[in-house]
Amino acid sequence: MMVGWSLAVQPAFGNLQDPSQMPNMFRPASTHANSILQLSIFVLIITALIFVVVFSLLVYSIVKFRKRADDDGREPAPVYGSNQVELAWTVIPGLIVLVLFFATARVIHAIQGARKPAEAIEVIAIGHQFWWEFRYPSLGVVTANELHVPSSDPSHPTPTFITLLSADTDHSFWIPRLAGKTDLIPNRVNHMWIDPNETGIFVGQCAQYCGTQHAKMLLRVYVDAPDQFKQWVQGQTKPAHMSDAVNEGRRIFETTACINCHAVSGTVADGRFGPDLTHLMSRDTIASGAAPNTTENLRLWIHDPDAIKPGSLMPAMKLNERDLDAVTTYLETLR
Repeated sequence: MMVGWSLAVQPAFGNLQDPSQMPNMFRPASTHANSILQLSIFVLIITALIFVVVFSLLVYSIVKFRKRADDDGREPAPVYGSNQVELAWTVIPGLIVLVLFFATARVIHAIQGARKPAEAIEVIAIGHQFWWEFRYPSLGVVTANELHVPSSDPSHPTPTFITLLSADTDHSFWIPRLAGKTDLIPNRVNHMWIDPNETGIFVGQCAQYCGTQHAKMLLRVYVDAPDQFKQWVQGQTKPAHMSDAVNEGRRIFETTACINCHAVSGTVADGRFGPDLTHLMSRDTIASGAAPNTTENLRLWIHDPDAIKPGSLMPAMKLNERDLDAVTTYLETLR
């Protein structure tokens, strides 16, 4: 899995303009992630102290009781029990475990028991092999792989609450700088929330092995300023912008198997197995972050998905050059 991760990050991370947005759980950008970081540091300090004490006692024992030249070879007198020592190695570890337990329970309760304010954004995230579907029920927006949320002002939090569902097998939703990992399990509903306090792009990953292309099941979270988020929503709720000059490409798209999997608002295409393409060109990437959304990559993705994402469930459409160019040109108008 670690090899898959290293192979997957280059396409998705390569077109990030700000290197500071790279995944890094030690640079939290939300209340959720900061709580986890503080707990991690606390646990690290406790375990480091335990290591120092144990290691020091070990070194002391090695030095003090090392074999000397004047040893007569006899075994030292054994010590049969010590109430003080036994009490110490029972009570002290027990207290340490209790402290770690209560510290962890406090953070878990704060995260999982958070109340949802009336102004919170609601998103349904559905994990598919091997892409993400995002639905905003109250806003009427459907998109894929790139989650847009507004930034949250600490003085007046506007968190985003995410309902996690799976369409097939186990997945795991993870954006290191915004939240911990939460699984998506078939026939079970899980929840999480984020309240990012920085704008920018935050890259995440499916953190549960889910099949051949698990390593390239990437996701991007766009944290917009509130006004920018409203503009994005307005753009996503408009009908797809299509030019009369691409009627041939639209005809080919609507008369092939494309419409069985994909949806385009205002057309006969209403599939649910693949990403909604209504505003395809508003996204920076395709194939769940596996490649930048360029003309060349889009054309290659239609012609031979395995060239970008081996093992992808999207079939090669086997279009001739003329039809391939027409469909690509049509899809490029979906903004």
